Amino acid sequence: MLREHRTSVTDAAAVPSRPTPSGPRSPAEVREEVRYALAEARRSRREALGGDEIICDALLVASELTTNAMLHGGGVTGFEVTLDDQEVRLSVSDRSEQFPGPARHGDERGFMRPGGHGWPIVCRLARDITISELRAGGKRITAVVPLRHC
Repeated sequence: MLREHRTSVTDAAAVPSRPTPSGPRSPAEVREEVRYALAEARRSRREALGGDEIICDALLVASELTTNAMLHGGGVTGFEVTLDDQEVRLSVSDRSEQFPGPARHGDERGFMRPGGHGWPIVCRLARDITISELRAGGKRITAVVPLRHC
């Protein structure tokens, strides 16, 4: 079951995105933006931001949120990555007002269907998840991935 949490972002700083005409729209473009944000943050700080496993977690969450927006949300309408010393905050917006939920893995005959694993992966790897309805329609899902293991 999804529990909604809201986390203060007073210490989070937006990392400037590379110029793209319409923003990232595919999982590959979103992963590239996350890599870029982490690399920029590493250049400006002495302390390393997370190990490879944690960075892979952030990339996987960003990819799954984007894939879900494309498959179930009518496409990506916005993306933002912000980070601080403790966490990376990934926000993906889409056109759908339907909130994500657990998928059925079997069809009407009991055979397993592919897919349906992205949302559980996001819920497992993210510390906090916030789903917000957008005034113009659609929703924004923000997932916070810690940059250090607890």
